[in-house]
Amino acid sequence: MFTLEKEKIRPIISIDLNEHEEQWAACLKQHNEPILFLKKDEEILSYIQMKDVPLSETSSLSNIFQEKAVPMTNVSKLNNTISVPVLFQIIGEPFALVIDDQGEPSGYIKREDVLALLFKQEPHGSVDLLKVILTSIPMGIFVVDREKKIINFNESGLRMTKLTSEDVSGKPADSIFHGEHIHQVFASGQTILNQIQITDTMGVLVDYSPIFDFHNEVEGIIIIVQDLPMVEDMAMEIEHIKNLNKDLNAILSTIYDEILVVNHKGELLRYSETFLSDFWGVELKELTGKNLLDLEGEGLFTPSVTRLVLEQKKKVSIVQETKRNKRILAVGNPIFDENGHIDRIIIASRDITETTKLKSELREVKKQSDQYKQELERIKNKDRFFNRLIYCSPNMEQIMEHVTKISHFSSTVLITGESGVGKELIAQAIHQSGSRANQPFLKLNCGAIPENLLESELFGYSKGSFTGADKNGKEGYFQKADKGILFLDEIGEMPVSLQVKLLRVLQEQEVVPIGSTTPIPINVQIVAATNKKLEKMVQEGTFREDLYYRLNVIPIHVPPLRERPKDIPLLAYHFLQRLNEKYNKNYHFTPDALNLLEVYSWPGNIRELQNMIERLAVSADHPALDADFVKQFLSFTSNFNKEKPVFKNVMPLQEAQDYIEEQLILLAMKQYKTTTKAAKALGISQSSVSRKYQKIMNDRQAKYGEVSF
Repeated sequence: MFTLEKEKIRPIISIDLNEHEEQWAACLKQHNEPILFLKKDEEILSYIQMKDVPLSETSSLSNIFQEKAVPMTNVSKLNNTISVPVLFQIIGEPFALVIDDQGEPSGYIKREDVLALLFKQEPHGSVDLLKVILTSIPMGIFVVDREKKIINFNESGLRMTKLTSEDVSGKPADSIFHGEHIHQVFASGQTILNQIQITDTMGVLVDYSPIFDFHNEVEGIIIIVQDLPMVEDMAMEIEHIKNLNKDLNAILSTIYDEILVVNHKGELLRYSETFLSDFWGVELKELTGKNLLDLEGEGLFTPSVTRLVLEQKKKVSIVQETKRNKRILAVGNPIFDENGHIDRIIIASRDITETTKLKSELREVKKQSDQYKQELERIKNKDRFFNRLIYCSPNMEQIMEHVTKISHFSSTVLITGESGVGKELIAQAIHQSGSRANQPFLKLNCGAIPENLLESELFGYSKGSFTGADKNGKEGYFQKADKGILFLDEIGEMPVSLQVKLLRVLQEQEVVPIGSTTPIPINVQIVAATNKKLEKMVQEGTFREDLYYRLNVIPIHVPPLRERPKDIPLLAYHFLQRLNEKYNKNYHFTPDALNLLEVYSWPGNIRELQNMIERLAVSADHPALDADFVKQFLSFTSNFNKEKPVFKNVMPLQEAQDYIEEQLILLAMKQYKTTTKAAKALGISQSSVSRKYQKIMNDRQAKYGEVSF
């Protein structure tokens, strides 16, 4: 260590960058120091050597300062004493700042003055300094002069070459190292690196580097020696690292996800070859070193997985939304150091925009598929009963749609309608198209079984219940139909005494056989049917009111055939086709015959129609069944007499006459097709029918738009 002399410490001359250039120029003219310091807000930021500052009036000092100023980053700060490590630092810069006891700069000292003080205070300082430098370097060092002789060396060099100082000092360099390399460095002034030299006594890696004088001529050579085993270890380690890096890059290149490596500040360090260009909007190399937290603030994406990992200090998985409506699945994994602090964050990102879109589309397709499946099932169920349930009228379409809906529930259904309208087929449709299709469907006609037997048929009995009973007992219809449907036809015929027991079954969902006191739980859906008006029977006291309301949960009224004339031709064709197939015939209806069947009231409904078609087929002499033939079997007169017009409210006589006349003319035209035949049937002239019919059609055209007849 040695002490600084105060007279060698030079004053700090500085200019404030906040001042104007005129004040800078005035300051420069007043002082003659070699170093000028630039400060701002009382802090020294940089320095400039005065030899680089031209003092001509045409020069812009701000441009010169900006171009020539050197930051104070590497400038040493000294107190009154200097140690050897500090000396090493001083050698790299032209000066060093001198700090007072308060830690504030009090001046500066030039590098030459420091070295001069070293030589002045330590006569052998230069030699000792050189030895310290050489000894401190872990590699072998040999200094060769212009005569190509070794003039200095360090202990590391002797150890690596297995030589002594007597073997080296003052000896020709080419006696130890390659003379050709030494000659080439002196001749070209270029450095020769990584030369392997192996002899019987040593194996080293040698670098030859020229030493230039002030005239840029080669004045000597520094030979740097590294022990080959150490170099081999380093090379192997480097090769191992290169292989690991190659493997890592290969692995990352095969990963579908984008991989980012972020430091604890949120700055992007590295990224994989697979990256989401559409997500970032720029190349990732442009974002290297930038803070990803700032990108969230700019609205590039939200939320930031980096921020969430730093806040929660655990693995985080999120879906990010971008400005471009991209959806990115990002997974952030924290990597902790030995102190438990986050050192790195590994982020794996995947574009799931298309996946999300496909999932939504798949969900919609599945929903649509389910709808199609339900629709197909409905059509299949409809086809399944097409041979028995024939219809095309809107009111029957509505009933069958209602049947499809209620078939998936276990609610009690009450089917009403005239005799022969097909109530049993409706009950079977409920069973076949519903959730109980694979379970029993049992039918019991309450009016066809004597009262004393009806109870045992419905509820069953235990053994020994009465004389003549089966010794093992018998299950009733309720037990046999468990989990299925029990169709109780003609429910209006059930005796009042049994109505109480039926009500209990509906309420409690359990049945008590005759002769037993133990209730048996059942799961049966009840579908009842009747052609009677139960409301009127309730008023008359022949049907229990509470049972009526218990049965009438889901009412279905099947309209008579006269209220759905569109179904008549379809049913007639169906019944006739069955007869043709059965008897190998080829009967068919003419259009006028179908029209005639359609206007008939059919008081016996579908059953009467079916019987009539069979009668026509048996009686026919020709395959074509026309209107004249069919008319022989239909009693229109008696039918019309039974169904005379009935008015429930008083109206003007002329209006009533016009209404009846319109209905008769339309009916006649529909049945007979021509005005001549219609006039004959109505007993009026053909011209009257033509005129009145044309007026009716014109009125309907004006009122309802296009009318087809």
